[in-house]
Amino acid sequence: MDAGATNAREGADFVLNVLNDRQQVTYSELSGLAFSRGLAENSLKQGLAELAAMKVIASRSSGGILTYYMLQQEKDLRKVLIVEDDKNINKLMAISIGKDFEINQLYDGAEAVPFMRKSKQDLVILDLMLPHKDGLDICQTIKSDPELSNTIVIIVSAMDPTSNRFKGIKYGADYYIKKPFEPADLRNLVTLFLKKKGKRFDPLIDLPDEERLTNEIEHSIKEDSRYTIGSLKVNNLGDYAKKFGERSAMVILRLISQLLQDIISTKVQNVFVGFLNSEMFMVAGLHDDVLKAVDEVKQEFSAVLPFILQDEGYRMLDLDIDNLFDSNEVPKLTLTFEVLQKEKIKERREEILRSKGDAARPIGAYTYDELQKLFGDKDLDVKITRDSSGVKLQVGKGDDKDEA
Repeated sequence: MDAGATNAREGADFVLNVLNDRQQVTYSELSGLAFSRGLAENSLKQGLAELAAMKVIASRSSGGILTYYMLQQEKDLRKVLIVEDDKNINKLMAISIGKDFEINQLYDGAEAVPFMRKSKQDLVILDLMLPHKDGLDICQTIKSDPELSNTIVIIVSAMDPTSNRFKGIKYGADYYIKKPFEPADLRNLVTLFLKKKGKRFDPLIDLPDEERLTNEIEHSIKEDSRYTIGSLKVNNLGDYAKKFGERSAMVILRLISQLLQDIISTKVQNVFVGFLNSEMFMVAGLHDDVLKAVDEVKQEFSAVLPFILQDEGYRMLDLDIDNLFDSNEVPKLTLTFEVLQKEKIKERREEILRSKGDAARPIGAYTYDELQKLFGDKDLDVKITRDSSGVKLQVGKGDDKDEA
């Protein structure tokens, strides 16, 4: 065995040991562990490449962090249906996904649901502009049918995403991708939805977890004033959930999550985004980049807000949005961003450590409750939980929370 193969094998064995324990890990964490154990970075990269080629792992940049996931090894191929009327794009999607799935291709929207009822599919990729039945209609039909509702739906469209992304998520789409798309992004997303080991992949919940959030906070404390960390909060989400229901509030969170992920992958690079299991997201990075990302998401959310209200039954031609909010008939959803002062973070950090009985020991990973205290929000309006039955949203303050 030559030196290159030996290095790749050493790197692959190291990565497998880590992933068998954690099931998912970021590249920076792998690199740090490799360095502490004397494994060369070249061996790590070769090992990752070998495991990816063997379809043992997959990676995705989520929240600005490159994360590797352990994949399930299955005997039977999972089924993927592509519904796209442009034959060239349909073919490109099939090639992008690769040969690890049983791929079926349709070009007419009217054929999609009947085909799925005859041959159950695990995942469907939908264009929006289709002959005879559009993609949103197909998505809504799939997600409202008890026999088809577990099918994963990815919408890939060149149409203006301002309202269509919201409608897709509202109708149950698991993800929305704008055309033109990166083939590797589509392939990785399909792979994670269908093969990720452990809990089902969820683009909202699978933003960086407590450990990655902790690492980013600890990193930010050490950086100079050019590095900013702050909270992006959805105001009045609890009241919105009480009026329109838990599902509608979850749609808002999923919408903002996908807006953020789209912005930092296409417009503002090198920004970290995390979800705090509440109505709050964490955004960190160089000060100007963070403010640009926040400004972008605020603009896009403001643009889609009329469509959100329209979907809840309000005719936008007959009313003024500001008057509607002023009437207190509808809770006003807004996004606010607050920069955290690093001295305040350090004070709250010490309080958390003291509450654990040992202010001198390493922080470990913050819990989500501790993260919220660190950000200065102890009594948030909503709390997100996840169990075998799926993701749930609870409404209330403190211990007085009721499932919406």
